[in-house]
Amino acid sequence: MRTNTPLATIHQYIDSFNRGDAIAMAATFAVPGQILDGMAPHVWQGPTATTDWYRDVLAEGQAHGASGYFVTLGDPLHNNVTNDSAYVVLPATMTFDAKGIKVVQSGAIFTVALRKTADGWLVVAWAWAKGVNKSQ
Repeated sequence: MRTNTPLATIHQYIDSFNRGDAIAMAATFAVPGQILDGMAPHVWQGPTATTDWYRDVLAEGQAHGASGYFVTLGDPLHNNVTNDSAYVVLPATMTFDAKGIKVVQSGAIFTVALRKTADGWLVVAWAWAKGVNKSQ
């Protein structure tokens, strides 16, 4: 489902990630799209950027005994919309389990560029800057 605001599209993407639904995540993405993340190989681009990135997330998690990823977003630090382009920067927190230990990564930054299409807003690119991991 396409959305009427850039922020709604970002929340739709994150909600899909939290549900583990790579197809729904990809539906919020422009083709081609780009992802920049701290996890190797660090850049994913093209028509399958989202599903390729998510596949790599799951493989990385399996290799390190991590699972149960969940992201929460704070209020935007930047929410700039100019005609059919948007730039949104949000503080983020990710939680996950690592070998049975709950980890909270706080202080992350999620930066997203979007474009408005005839059907609504789509993510063109995003970047994740890691926060600090703390075990609980």
